[in-house]
Amino acid sequence: MNIVLGITGGIAAYKSPDLVRRLRERGAEVQIVMTASAEEFVTGTALQAVSGRPIRSNLWDKEAEAAMSHIELARWADIVLIAPSTAEVMARIVSGGAPDLLTTICLATEAPIALAPAMNHIMWSNPATQANREVLEERGIHIIGPGIGSQACGETGPGRMLDPDAIAATVFNLTGGKGQGLLEGRKLVVTAGPTREAIDPVRYITNRSSGKMGYAIASAAAAQGADVILVSGPVNLPEPPGLRVVNVESAEQMYAATHEAIIDADIFVSAAAVADYRPENAALQKIKKNEESMSLVLVRCPDILASVAALDSAPFTVGFAAETENVAEYARGKLEKKNLDMIVANRVGPDCGFDRDDNSATVLWSDGEQNFPVSSKARLARDLIELATQRFLAARGTDTQPRLSIISTKD
Repeated sequence: MNIVLGITGGIAAYKSPDLVRRLRERGAEVQIVMTASAEEFVTGTALQAVSGRPIRSNLWDKEAEAAMSHIELARWADIVLIAPSTAEVMARIVSGGAPDLLTTICLATEAPIALAPAMNHIMWSNPATQANREVLEERGIHIIGPGIGSQACGETGPGRMLDPDAIAATVFNLTGGKGQGLLEGRKLVVTAGPTREAIDPVRYITNRSSGKMGYAIASAAAAQGADVILVSGPVNLPEPPGLRVVNVESAEQMYAATHEAIIDADIFVSAAAVADYRPENAALQKIKKNEESMSLVLVRCPDILASVAALDSAPFTVGFAAETENVAEYARGKLEKKNLDMIVANRVGPDCGFDRDDNSATVLWSDGEQNFPVSSKARLARDLIELATQRFLAARGTDTQPRLSIISTKD
């Protein structure tokens, strides 16, 4: 695949070398076109080193434009990807302006165009930016993201450029070519987020899971070539691009959706924090505050982890154990009790685990373990996918039909 990668003047440009590497790992040729503002954030020298091609930035490059190079690049591209895409560039493309090489290529190409926005969350939410987004989408331009999270300005909200893995996976899906990845040709089902167990129409029992770890695993698996179905509890996260998302609320709904999705799946990843108990009877009307105290009778929710592990042709099964104490001890017990192939253990609490962008983990299996220090959940998800695949191949052999299941009981 031939990709013209446009880099514009946002702080997220520091991710561009990694994005180039991810695209090239999947077999793409990448020609970088930088705006003048982008050169304030990342050097052409670094980008030329990772892309292996001279960087283009000047529409008035006499040597290149003698052969109408901007037209040549517009025709060469199988897709034009702009990442990061600033609000300014979005507005230029909407208006049809072409003051620089990148926007000129956008006007001259017949290839698909994709933008990965990156900006302050207030700028992203501005009515002008949202109006431009709507126009771009109406014209068939693909908007990849943005994500929600902490930003360089110190604030949190939508506007963060997606992880390079997720962008790369989406680009290849858009053009019908997925490249070669560890999970190429496999179907992956992921569950993520919390569940809500109704007390009455306005109250419910839930937990602190944000869904970030499960969403990161789904994106990492897609980046490795898997076809992914994400069964998601209620979260405040944008849908990962290039995936089919099935939204559920309760543990019973997640159980049913999971078992429907895995009928022909090769891989199952349950990163959801599924409720252990639910109210036996949910009130049909709002419960009034009439008594000094009240009690709820709780009954067990279905155990998705156990149900998958107990299938007649049980897949290679990896569990997650989120604990507040004795993390490795409790994880080892769950590994043995539920007859898992591998388990990922991590500590959770006010200062770690839930509702954060980073995490650490200790992975255990019958005769070994591996520790992963604190890193972004996106980075940890990539590491876990790679390790799980290695352990799967070691346990089942490379000549077997693809069957991998990553089961997580807590996010």
